[in-house]
Amino acid sequence: MNTLSPRAAIGLFLIVVLAWGVNWSVTKQLVQFVPPLWSAAIRSWIALAGLFVLLGLSNNLVIPERRDLPVILSVALLHMTLFSILVASGLRFLPASKGIVLGYTTPLWVALAAPLFGKDTLTAPKLAGALLGLIGLAVILNPSSIDWTNPNVLLGAGMVILAAISWAANIIYIRAHRWIGSPLQLLLWQVLVATIVLSVGATAVDGLPHVEWSWRLVLLFLYSGLVGTVLAYWAMSMVNKSISALTTSLGTTGTPLVGIASAAILLGEPIDASLAVAAALIVSGIGLATLGDRLLRSQATARG
Repeated sequence: MNTLSPRAAIGLFLIVVLAWGVNWSVTKQLVQFVPPLWSAAIRSWIALAGLFVLLGLSNNLVIPERRDLPVILSVALLHMTLFSILVASGLRFLPASKGIVLGYTTPLWVALAAPLFGKDTLTAPKLAGALLGLIGLAVILNPSSIDWTNPNVLLGAGMVILAAISWAANIIYIRAHRWIGSPLQLLLWQVLVATIVLSVGATAVDGLPHVEWSWRLVLLFLYSGLVGTVLAYWAMSMVNKSISALTTSLGTTGTPLVGIASAAILLGEPIDASLAVAAALIVSGIGLATLGDRLLRSQATARG
Protein backbone atom coordinates (compact mmCIF):
# COMPACT_ATOMS: atom_id res chain seq x y z
CA MET A 1 0.00 0.00 0.00
CA ASN A 2 1.25 3.47 -0.87
CA THR A 3 1.77 6.06 1.81
CA LEU A 4 -0.66 8.96 2.08
CA SER A 5 0.04 12.65 1.94
CA PRO A 6 0.38 14.23 5.40
CA ARG A 7 -2.98 15.98 5.03
CA ALA A 8 -4.77 12.77 3.96
CA ALA A 9 -3.10 10.79 6.75
CA ILE A 10 -4.15 13.30 9.42
CA GLY A 11 -7.69 13.33 8.01
CA LEU A 12 -7.86 9.54 8.09
CA PHE A 13 -6.43 9.52 11.61
CA LEU A 14 -9.17 11.89 12.78
CA ILE A 15 -11.70 9.41 11.40
CA VAL A 16 -10.08 6.65 13.48
CA VAL A 17 -10.26 8.72 16.68
CA LEU A 18 -13.89 9.62 15.99
CA ALA A 19 -14.82 6.02 15.13
CA TRP A 20 -13.24 4.58 18.28
CA GLY A 21 -14.55 7.36 20.54
CA VAL A 22 -18.16 7.07 19.36
CA ASN A 23 -17.97 3.26 19.48
CA TRP A 24 -18.07 3.34 23.30
CA SER A 25 -21.49 5.03 23.23
CA VAL A 26 -22.60 2.52 20.60
CA THR A 27 -21.44 -0.40 22.76
CA LYS A 28 -23.26 1.09 25.77
CA GLN A 29 -26.49 1.02 23.74
CA LEU A 30 -25.90 -2.48 22.34
CA VAL A 31 -25.58 -4.11 25.76
CA GLN A 32 -28.97 -2.71 26.73
CA PHE A 33 -30.54 -4.97 24.08
CA VAL A 34 -28.14 -7.93 23.74
CA PRO A 35 -26.08 -9.80 26.40
CA PRO A 36 -22.43 -8.67 26.43
CA LEU A 37 -21.02 -11.95 25.07
CA TRP A 38 -23.46 -12.06 22.17
CA SER A 39 -23.02 -8.32 21.56
CA ALA A 40 -19.27 -8.85 21.12
CA ALA A 41 -19.78 -12.03 19.06
CA ILE A 42 -22.29 -10.53 16.61
CA ARG A 43 -20.13 -7.44 16.13
CA SER A 44 -17.16 -9.74 15.50
CA TRP A 45 -19.06 -11.71 12.83
CA ILE A 46 -19.92 -8.46 11.03
CA ALA A 47 -16.29 -7.31 11.24
CA LEU A 48 -15.08 -10.68 9.94
CA ALA A 49 -17.31 -10.44 6.86
CA GLY A 50 -16.26 -6.84 6.21
CA LEU A 51 -12.57 -7.64 6.59
CA PHE A 52 -12.81 -10.61 4.22
CA VAL A 53 -14.20 -8.33 1.51
CA LEU A 54 -11.77 -5.47 2.23
CA LEU A 55 -8.63 -7.62 2.33
CA GLY A 56 -9.73 -9.57 -0.71
CA LEU A 57 -10.16 -6.41 -2.75
CA SER A 58 -6.78 -5.07 -1.59
CA ASN A 59 -4.93 -8.39 -2.22
CA ASN A 60 -4.07 -8.77 1.47
CA LEU A 61 -5.63 -12.19 2.01
CA VAL A 62 -2.72 -14.41 3.07
CA ILE A 63 -2.16 -17.65 4.98
CA PRO A 64 -0.21 -16.66 8.11
CA GLU A 65 3.23 -18.04 8.80
CA ARG A 66 3.62 -20.33 11.82
CA ARG A 67 5.83 -17.75 13.53
CA ASP A 68 2.92 -15.27 13.49
CA LEU A 69 0.53 -17.64 15.30
CA PRO A 70 1.51 -16.38 18.80
CA VAL A 71 0.69 -12.78 17.92
CA ILE A 72 -2.56 -13.85 16.25
CA LEU A 73 -3.62 -15.67 19.42
CA SER A 74 -2.39 -12.85 21.66
CA VAL A 75 -4.41 -10.15 19.91
CA ALA A 76 -7.44 -12.41 19.42
CA LEU A 77 -7.65 -13.62 23.02
CA LEU A 78 -6.34 -10.71 25.10
CA HIS A 79 -7.67 -7.77 23.09
CA MET A 80 -10.48 -8.85 20.79
CA THR A 81 -12.01 -11.37 23.19
CA LEU A 82 -11.15 -10.56 26.81
CA PHE A 83 -11.02 -6.79 26.36
CA SER A 84 -14.29 -6.79 24.39
CA ILE A 85 -16.12 -8.98 26.94
CA LEU A 86 -14.95 -6.97 29.94
CA VAL A 87 -15.78 -3.62 28.32
CA ALA A 88 -19.23 -4.75 27.15
CA SER A 89 -19.97 -6.25 30.57
CA GLY A 90 -18.69 -3.21 32.44
CA LEU A 91 -20.70 -0.75 30.35
CA ARG A 92 -23.94 -2.39 31.49
CA PHE A 93 -23.38 -0.69 34.85
CA LEU A 94 -21.09 2.22 34.03
CA PRO A 95 -21.65 5.39 31.97
CA ALA A 96 -19.87 5.25 28.62
CA SER A 97 -18.02 8.51 29.40
CA LYS A 98 -16.46 7.10 32.57
CA GLY A 99 -15.90 3.72 30.89
CA ILE A 100 -13.80 5.13 28.08
CA VAL A 101 -11.60 7.14 30.47
CA LEU A 102 -10.96 4.00 32.54
CA GLY A 103 -10.45 1.90 29.40
CA TYR A 104 -7.85 4.24 27.95
CA THR A 105 -5.57 3.93 30.99
CA THR A 106 -3.92 1.11 29.00
CA PRO A 107 -0.71 3.07 28.16
CA LEU A 108 -0.22 3.76 31.87
CA TRP A 109 -0.29 0.03 32.68
CA VAL A 110 2.14 -0.59 29.81
CA ALA A 111 4.54 2.04 31.16
CA LEU A 112 4.44 0.46 34.64
CA ALA A 113 4.46 -3.23 33.65
CA ALA A 114 6.84 -3.35 30.67
CA PRO A 115 10.01 -2.73 32.78
CA LEU A 116 9.03 -5.63 35.08
CA PHE A 117 9.31 -7.98 32.09
CA GLY A 118 12.54 -6.46 30.85
CA LYS A 119 10.79 -5.02 27.80
CA ASP A 120 11.41 -1.36 28.58
CA THR A 121 13.06 1.14 30.90
CA LEU A 122 11.07 3.16 33.42
CA THR A 123 12.42 6.67 32.81
CA ALA A 124 11.56 9.70 34.93
CA PRO A 125 9.08 11.16 32.36
CA LYS A 126 7.33 7.80 31.99
CA LEU A 127 7.11 7.36 35.77
CA ALA A 128 5.79 10.90 36.17
CA GLY A 129 3.25 10.30 33.41
CA ALA A 130 2.11 7.03 34.95
CA LEU A 131 1.73 8.64 38.39
CA LEU A 132 -0.23 11.52 36.87
CA GLY A 133 -2.54 9.03 35.18
CA LEU A 134 -2.99 7.04 38.38
CA ILE A 135 -3.98 10.23 40.19
CA GLY A 136 -6.58 10.75 37.44
CA LEU A 137 -7.76 7.18 38.00
CA ALA A 138 -8.18 7.93 41.72
CA VAL A 139 -10.17 11.07 40.88
CA ILE A 140 -12.64 9.23 38.66
CA LEU A 141 -13.01 6.42 41.22
CA ASN A 142 -13.66 8.71 44.19
CA PRO A 143 -17.04 8.23 45.94
CA SER A 144 -18.40 11.53 44.61
CA SER A 145 -17.87 10.31 41.03
CA ILE A 146 -18.56 6.58 41.39
CA ASP A 147 -21.39 5.32 43.60
CA TRP A 148 -19.52 3.10 46.06
CA THR A 149 -22.81 1.93 47.60
CA ASN A 150 -23.79 0.24 44.32
CA PRO A 151 -21.83 -3.02 43.89
CA ASN A 152 -22.79 -3.21 40.20
CA VAL A 153 -21.15 0.15 39.51
CA LEU A 154 -17.97 -0.95 41.30
CA LEU A 155 -18.05 -4.24 39.37
CA GLY A 156 -18.43 -2.36 36.09
CA ALA A 157 -15.49 -0.07 36.88
CA GLY A 158 -13.36 -3.05 37.89
CA MET A 159 -14.19 -4.88 34.66
CA VAL A 160 -13.18 -1.93 32.47
CA ILE A 161 -9.91 -1.47 34.38
CA LEU A 162 -9.18 -5.20 33.95
CA ALA A 163 -9.94 -4.75 30.24
CA ALA A 164 -7.33 -1.99 30.06
CA ILE A 165 -4.79 -4.23 31.82
CA SER A 166 -5.48 -7.12 29.40
CA TRP A 167 -4.96 -4.76 26.46
CA ALA A 168 -1.71 -3.59 28.06
CA ALA A 169 -0.51 -7.20 28.35
CA ASN A 170 -1.25 -7.65 24.66
CA ILE A 171 0.70 -4.51 23.74
CA ILE A 172 3.73 -5.64 25.74
CA TYR A 173 3.77 -8.95 23.87
CA ILE A 174 3.21 -7.29 20.48
CA ARG A 175 6.24 -5.05 21.00
CA ALA A 176 8.46 -8.11 21.42
CA HIS A 177 7.02 -10.08 18.49
CA ARG A 178 8.92 -10.28 15.20
CA TRP A 179 6.24 -9.86 12.58
CA ILE A 180 6.23 -11.88 9.35
CA GLY A 181 2.89 -10.78 7.92
CA SER A 182 1.73 -7.18 8.27
CA PRO A 183 -0.72 -6.27 11.06
CA LEU A 184 -3.42 -5.70 8.43
CA GLN A 185 -2.85 -9.11 6.82
CA LEU A 186 -3.06 -10.86 10.20
CA LEU A 187 -6.12 -8.90 11.30
CA LEU A 188 -8.57 -11.24 9.54
CA TRP A 189 -7.14 -14.27 11.35
CA GLN A 190 -7.20 -12.49 14.70
CA VAL A 191 -10.85 -11.58 14.21
CA LEU A 192 -11.61 -15.14 13.06
CA VAL A 193 -10.17 -16.66 16.25
CA ALA A 194 -11.95 -14.07 18.40
CA THR A 195 -15.25 -14.68 16.61
CA ILE A 196 -15.07 -18.42 17.19
CA VAL A 197 -14.14 -18.04 20.88
CA LEU A 198 -16.80 -15.38 21.48
CA SER A 199 -19.52 -17.38 19.73
CA VAL A 200 -18.72 -20.60 21.58
CA GLY A 201 -18.50 -18.74 24.89
CA ALA A 202 -21.77 -16.87 24.30
CA THR A 203 -23.59 -20.10 23.40
CA ALA A 204 -22.22 -21.88 26.47
CA VAL A 205 -23.08 -19.06 28.88
CA ASP A 206 -26.27 -17.55 27.43
CA GLY A 207 -27.54 -20.17 24.98
CA LEU A 208 -28.78 -19.12 21.55
CA PRO A 209 -29.50 -15.38 21.40
CA HIS A 210 -33.07 -14.10 21.64
CA VAL A 211 -32.83 -10.66 20.11
CA GLU A 212 -35.68 -8.30 19.30
CA TRP A 213 -34.27 -6.86 16.11
CA SER A 214 -34.99 -3.30 15.03
CA TRP A 215 -33.46 -0.91 12.53
CA ARG A 216 -31.79 0.92 15.38
CA LEU A 217 -30.15 -2.26 16.66
CA VAL A 218 -29.04 -3.25 13.16
CA LEU A 219 -27.46 0.16 12.59
CA LEU A 220 -25.70 0.02 15.96
CA PHE A 221 -24.19 -3.38 15.12
CA LEU A 222 -23.20 -2.24 11.62
CA TYR A 223 -21.47 0.81 13.06
CA SER A 224 -19.63 -1.21 15.71
CA GLY A 225 -18.57 -3.97 13.29
CA LEU A 226 -17.84 -2.01 10.12
CA VAL A 227 -16.94 1.50 11.26
CA GLY A 228 -15.62 0.92 14.78
CA THR A 229 -13.65 -2.17 13.78
CA VAL A 230 -13.04 -2.69 10.04
CA LEU A 231 -12.75 0.95 8.93
CA ALA A 232 -10.82 1.98 12.04
CA TYR A 233 -8.23 -0.83 11.81
CA TRP A 234 -7.78 -0.41 8.05
CA ALA A 235 -7.43 3.36 8.41
CA MET A 236 -4.95 2.95 11.26
CA SER A 237 -2.82 0.61 9.14
CA MET A 238 -2.71 3.30 6.44
CA VAL A 239 -1.96 6.05 8.94
CA ASN A 240 0.90 4.10 10.52
CA LYS A 241 2.63 3.98 7.13
CA SER A 242 2.32 7.72 6.62
CA ILE A 243 2.89 9.58 9.89
CA SER A 244 5.20 9.04 12.85
CA ALA A 245 4.46 6.66 15.69
CA LEU A 246 4.80 9.57 18.14
CA THR A 247 2.06 11.50 16.34
CA THR A 248 -0.32 8.54 16.35
CA SER A 249 0.46 7.68 19.99
CA LEU A 250 -0.26 11.20 21.15
CA GLY A 251 -3.20 11.55 18.78
CA THR A 252 -5.02 8.56 20.21
CA THR A 253 -5.23 10.38 23.54
CA GLY A 254 -8.03 12.32 21.86
CA THR A 255 -10.17 9.18 21.74
CA PRO A 256 -11.45 9.39 25.35
CA LEU A 257 -12.23 13.08 24.83
CA VAL A 258 -14.31 12.18 21.77
CA GLY A 259 -15.91 9.38 23.79
CA ILE A 260 -16.92 11.78 26.57
CA ALA A 261 -18.37 14.26 24.06
CA SER A 262 -20.27 11.57 22.14
CA ALA A 263 -21.70 10.13 25.37
CA ALA A 264 -22.95 13.60 26.30
CA ILE A 265 -24.50 14.14 22.85
CA LEU A 266 -25.84 10.66 22.08
CA LEU A 267 -26.68 9.40 25.56
CA GLY A 268 -27.20 12.60 27.52
CA GLU A 269 -24.51 11.69 30.05
CA PRO A 270 -23.37 14.66 32.18
CA ILE A 271 -19.77 15.85 32.16
CA ASP A 272 -19.10 16.44 35.85
CA ALA A 273 -16.01 17.98 37.40
CA SER A 274 -14.51 14.62 38.46
CA LEU A 275 -14.80 13.26 34.93
CA ALA A 276 -13.23 16.35 33.35
CA VAL A 277 -10.33 16.48 35.85
CA ALA A 278 -9.69 12.74 35.61
CA ALA A 279 -9.72 12.81 31.81
CA ALA A 280 -7.29 15.74 31.76
CA LEU A 281 -4.90 14.02 34.19
CA ILE A 282 -4.99 10.65 32.40
CA VAL A 283 -4.59 12.15 28.92
CA SER A 284 -1.72 14.36 30.17
CA GLY A 285 -0.10 11.36 31.87
CA ILE A 286 -0.31 9.27 28.71
CA GLY A 287 1.16 12.13 26.68
CA LEU A 288 4.04 12.58 29.11
CA ALA A 289 4.77 8.84 29.26
CA THR A 290 4.64 8.61 25.46
CA LEU A 291 7.02 11.53 24.97
CA GLY A 292 9.41 10.03 27.52
CA ASP A 293 9.31 6.69 25.73
CA ARG A 294 10.03 8.25 22.34
CA LEU A 295 12.83 10.36 23.79
CA LEU A 296 14.48 7.24 25.21
CA ARG A 297 14.18 5.42 21.87
CA SER A 298 15.62 8.40 20.00
CA GLN A 299 18.60 8.57 22.33
CA ALA A 300 19.21 4.83 21.97
CA THR A 301 19.06 5.14 18.19
CA ALA A 302 21.46 8.08 18.22
CA ARG A 303 23.94 6.00 20.24
CA GLY A 304 23.70 3.24 17.65
